[in-house]
Amino acid sequence: MTAAPAAAPVDPQALAVGSRIRRLRRARGLTLVQLAGEAELSHPFLSQLERGLARPSLVSLERIARALGTSQVEILAAVDDDRPGDQPGVVHVAAAEGSTGRYGQASARLLTHGDRAFHPMEMTGYNRDPGDFFEHAEDEFVHVLAGRLRVELGDEGVHVLGPGDSLYYVGGTAHRWAAVDDDGYRLFVVKQRPETL
Repeated sequence: MTAAPAAAPVDPQALAVGSRIRRLRRARGLTLVQLAGEAELSHPFLSQLERGLARPSLVSLERIARALGTSQVEILAAVDDDRPGDQPGVVHVAAAEGSTGRYGQASARLLTHGDRAFHPMEMTGYNRDPGDFFEHAEDEFVHVLAGRLRVELGDEGVHVLGPGDSLYYVGGTAHRWAAVDDDGYRLFVVKQRPETL
């Protein structure tokens, strides 16, 4: 009798990312086939990804994030969500810590981790071109720490923000932003967590 081949070891990081994608997809009410169509990726690949059997490239991850109305940094934060030193109701993130990654055309750092009701982020960007409009179901709050920011809110108009200015918009509002000048911008952004809606 021949022994069955051993199963490949599961990569815990790939499993955490896949699990986050599955939770986001279900929170959006999407099937795997629908998400595959929106992200222009294959259904079998997404199935493997959700089960932790594959890792996405940065291009694939950006497509998936856009299709889910989220960002790369919010998906990749799943890897850092469970930290052994955390207490249930208290999270401490030091200045050099926090998941980092892309959020649209900016660089972002999550200022908390774990299963929280919202995602506070610090963002830095220098893009002068606002790129495509972005839309997600969650409310979002933007506060400018440094620089000047031009925010386009679809039918709601254009807002130019400077240091100390804030902007809040409800979920479903089409938005995009860009630096007003070459100095760029630094923002504090708070977004509802999709799974809590």
